Amino acid sequence: MSTLRDPVGPRDRKVYIRRRILVLAGLLAIVAVVVLVFVKPGSSGGAQDARQVELPSDLATSEPEQKGDADGEDEVPACAAGQLRVTPATDKTDYAEGELPMLSLSVENTGTEACSADLGSAGMQFEVSSGDDEVWRSADCQKNPENLAVILEPGKPLESEAVQWDRTRSSPETCDITRDPVVAGGASYHLRVEAGGVNGTSTAQFLLY
Repeated sequence: MSTLRDPVGPRDRKVYIRRRILVLAGLLAIVAVVVLVFVKPGSSGGAQDARQVELPSDLATSEPEQKGDADGEDEVPACAAGQLRVTPATDKTDYAEGELPMLSLSVENTGTEACSADLGSAGMQFEVSSGDDEVWRSADCQKNPENLAVILEPGKPLESEAVQWDRTRSSPETCDITRDPVVAGGASYHLRVEAGGVNGTSTAQFLLY
């Protein structure tokens, strides 16, 4: 017969029964602690998985769509034709014999917002005429023209680099030959310009001696 069921000894039978009950209770407590440590009640891994997937609150606002909107705000629109003022200029109003005129232009955004315009050499032209006689064009023998997008702030004119005119006539057929000099001796000439697809608002007059 099992001693757990029918304890035998010199003391009263109830004493042995109480001892075995205490021993069994202790064993059960140890087993319960082990179970709680390794298998948490109500936990099947779902809570841990949720913590791994959950994102910090600061990352929830950093979405690609918002970045795209920010980039869109930085884009500068192209200048409208009526938004640009192009003005011709020369370094002098009259030139002594042998002096070569330096031709330039300025471009101003007359609007209220910044805009972008192509101010490269490909879209920039200088023309010199005397009366109805067009004697010289910068585009006739231009080499390696380039496009250049430039942002123009309102009310802040930009001036081009100066172009030197050698006081000769030009045409596409005269690029590789010696060209004829223009009339001087006090003759009057006018400079016309174009930039960003816009013609100059006026001409710059000068005299050649």
